[in-house]
Amino acid sequence: MGQGSETDVMSALAAAGIVPVVTITDADAAVALAGTLVDAGLPVIEITLRTEAALEAIRRIAAEVPGAVVGAGTIRRPADIEASLEAGARFLVSPGTPPELARAALEAPVPFLPGCATPSEAMTLAELGFGTLKFFPAAAYGGPAALKAFAAPLAGISFVPTGGVAPDNLETYLKLPNVPAVGGSWMVNPEWVESGDFARIAAETLTASTLARRIRT
Repeated sequence: MGQGSETDVMSALAAAGIVPVVTITDADAAVALAGTLVDAGLPVIEITLRTEAALEAIRRIAAEVPGAVVGAGTIRRPADIEASLEAGARFLVSPGTPPELARAALEAPVPFLPGCATPSEAMTLAELGFGTLKFFPAAAYGGPAALKAFAAPLAGISFVPTGGVAPDNLETYLKLPNVPAVGGSWMVNPEWVESGDFARIAAETLTASTLARRIRT
């Protein structure tokens, strides 16, 4: 992560163990969705900038759901950083980190998880000052086995794997010492979000948060 309120966000991230990665098409559903996730034990929420509703969703969650720690994902260019901060994002996440984006991320006043997939990328980002990175797409780049192999040569660098994380591999990820949390979307299936099936989302989220706590104790 880059600069900013790193301690608060990282503490919330590690305590939850899972960051729901949300793609939302209707900002009117944002507050109810975020409230559902907070109540079910996963308050650190990443809204991906993949839809026109994303920034408005972040804005509403930041303003109306005090228990939520809302961030913006799919940050691809410096302009995305500016727009997300204006909307109220408390952390930022990128799928990859080209040099121009890395430079802008270092200046961001909130924590930034830059995306990487290889040891070289991780080392470059660590040299710039980022201590916690997004490992993406995790499944395609070796999953838990890769992160286990990273632990010794990349000591001191933490990873939040995203992409292919699911209940059946959650324990394997969260038991790794260099993984403070994972990103996942299985509890916020876009079809459930679009249909307003918050009961299903609540049930899946509660199961996920309970499992994460059990793994960590």
